[in-house]
Amino acid sequence: MAQQRSVLLVDDSKFARLLVKAFISSNFSNWEIDEAEDGNKALEMVEGKSYDYLLLDFNMPGMNGLELGEQLRGRFPDAVIALLTANIQQEIQKKAASLGLEFLAKPPTEEKIRDFIAAQEAAR
Repeated sequence: MAQQRSVLLVDDSKFARLLVKAFISSNFSNWEIDEAEDGNKALEMVEGKSYDYLLLDFNMPGMNGLELGEQLRGRFPDAVIALLTANIQQEIQKKAASLGLEFLAKPPTEEKIRDFIAAQEAAR
């Protein structure tokens, strides 16, 4: 897992972004991690850069994580895009799956984030 990857965290909670960033950094130290506080900022950031992993909150002002995920899936067909949310309704999980998005339930833990990424890396 020495290969460098790029990650975009999209969450309106600064605390959530800092937490997930810390979990990724402590397990994948050479990875580049960018942050966006909403969907519009995320779309601006992907204009000039490509990402290997995009972790999206569902409940955000403006565009929700499913809407953002649908747009990002079109731009990054090979990226791992995951909805990281406390909203665990079956309807949201099914919609995420239909868009080709992974689903991770909040609260994030170091083990959950590390194991998810390790499984994705092993499948590449």
